[in-house]
Amino acid sequence: MSLDKKLMVSASPHDHSKDTVTRIMLDVVIALVPSLIAATILFGANTILLSAISVGTCVLTEYVCRIVMKRHQTIGDLSAVVTGLLIAFNIPVSMPIWMLILGDVFAIVVVKQMFGGIGMNFLNPALAARIMLIASFPTEMGKWNKPFFWKAEVATTASPLAGIKEIFRSGEINSSSFSDLPSLKDMLLGIRAGSLGEVCAVALIAGLIYLLARKVIKITIPLSFVGSFAVIMLIAGKFNLTFLAYQLLSGGLLLGAIFMATDYTTSPINFKGQVVFGIGCGVITALIRLFGNLPEGVSFAIILMNILVPHIENLTTPKPFGTVKEKKKKAGSEG
Repeated sequence: MSLDKKLMVSASPHDHSKDTVTRIMLDVVIALVPSLIAATILFGANTILLSAISVGTCVLTEYVCRIVMKRHQTIGDLSAVVTGLLIAFNIPVSMPIWMLILGDVFAIVVVKQMFGGIGMNFLNPALAARIMLIASFPTEMGKWNKPFFWKAEVATTASPLAGIKEIFRSGEINSSSFSDLPSLKDMLLGIRAGSLGEVCAVALIAGLIYLLARKVIKITIPLSFVGSFAVIMLIAGKFNLTFLAYQLLSGGLLLGAIFMATDYTTSPINFKGQVVFGIGCGVITALIRLFGNLPEGVSFAIILMNILVPHIENLTTPKPFGTVKEKKKKAGSEG
């Protein structure tokens, strides 16, 4: 037996992959491109301006943070680029630039870098920034521009979610209830009010297909998220399929389920945990939309489930084969 071979003991991971953080983040950026193109067509060149400023601010802020904190630079992994794009996708096209920059700095400094950087944050930075902006600037975050009214800043309208909530509260859910809302075709193509990246369902689904094909994400979380949400809305809507379709195509449901709930750092890694996480997101989103004061609930649902991820993983992590469950000692048995 040869003595040349030594047993090398090292820290995990032991199974290396050709995929890198940079490659994964680049795939996410590519998957977001269809939504960026759609938003530019619908809301004009200001979409490109806001996206570029958001990305630039996030990258610069991370660069400065890493210098101040005396840590190695991580801007090359493109995670700050993804965060910047997602923050831009979660705001109206009329959002003042200085407010957007404030959200970018909050996401990178407070939510990401103060916890150690990529892989260490327990909340999704883009969603945390969105919630901060909603709490700080509710008027600006609720000012929705009509598609194709690029130069008319006053051409604002209500989000379809507000109309859908009124229909639900009235209790009269029938074919004539949706006459004041955009058609389902318009909802699918994004010809409606909403945040930059959430409106075009076709573009978001194209991004989903790309991420699945590249094996960047699995379908587990998006399917359990949207599926549990759909079941509740089907019941709440008295099994009216039109009501269900409007709920699925409105707000940031698809954007959140595809691009933010699937964030590696803030979601469970095992199958059972991902199912529980997705169902939790879907249920909370549905309850907020139906009974909350805010018309939308995706951001709050994902953030709440982000907080519960350690507990979900603790309860759903598979036990190694042969593990013997430790018996609890009875009170008074010692001594």
